[in-house]
Amino acid sequence: MAEGLDAVKQEKIWMNGRLIKWDDAKVHVLAHGLHYGSSVFEGIRCYNTKNGTGIFRLREHIDRLFDSAKIYRMDDFPYSKKELINACKDVIRENNLKSAYVRPLIYRGYGGLTVISKESKTEVAIGAWPWGAYLGEAAAKGLSVKVSSWTKIAPNTMPFLAKAGSNYMNSQLAVMEVVRDGYDEAILLNNNGFVSEGSGENLFLVKNNVIYTPEISSSILNGITRKTVFEISKNLGLKIREEKIPREMLYIADEVFFSGTAAEISPITQVDKIKIADGKIGAVTGKIRDAFYRAIDDGEPKEWFDFV
Repeated sequence: MAEGLDAVKQEKIWMNGRLIKWDDAKVHVLAHGLHYGSSVFEGIRCYNTKNGTGIFRLREHIDRLFDSAKIYRMDDFPYSKKELINACKDVIRENNLKSAYVRPLIYRGYGGLTVISKESKTEVAIGAWPWGAYLGEAAAKGLSVKVSSWTKIAPNTMPFLAKAGSNYMNSQLAVMEVVRDGYDEAILLNNNGFVSEGSGENLFLVKNNVIYTPEISSSILNGITRKTVFEISKNLGLKIREEKIPREMLYIADEVFFSGTAAEISPITQVDKIKIADGKIGAVTGKIRDAFYRAIDDGEPKEWFDFV
């Protein structure tokens, strides 16, 4: 996973309706979003496919971005979905990127520092840069993950369907804990003790050739790649169920894997140092991952891509 400004720096960022130089994209130190976490965002992949440079499921991502902004009463910016879709394409084009990670961000800027400051203007920015495997080489051979002692935010504390910057403080605590203990990634349980998701990924498990995944009410983000796994599974004739999943079901599963825009399809071979089945990437996970990467390579089906 690329880290640091030098690894991601490009020529241009789209900010409040204009393409500006990367180094000129700045916010004031007293911006509301820095003090109260008042930001929502998306992570979107752009791939160099056989059909050209295509942004993966861009429209669904922008729909979710607008939903997140609405939930947090941050939908007072003057841009339409179409304008932000085009802005994402412009950022890819202006930076001459063939494949990239795209980050649209909506945040409350400078203006006031009361908790619900009406003076703070809602601002919008979009950056893009090359980004390889989010979970690194470990994802290729199978991840070792740990169930964190930190619980996923409860539905009556913060809205989990919004992809908000503040939600990821919860994720940071979980992943810092498990990485310190030598694991690749964290799994969080919800406030009722059932499996929720990873620090930045949705989770699936396979038992007796049936795929299981936590239901939306388990404090999960309604993932775009999660939706893609559902569609691929259907096309492959695989059964998939949304259910409450107890922690111990992870240990006796035949296969476990993460899905996410950054993580893509990442197999898990150990949970809490307990080997999943034979400790190898399972057949169902392999079929889904192969179909996913085949779609990315081919740029098909075309409705999954917005070509630049």
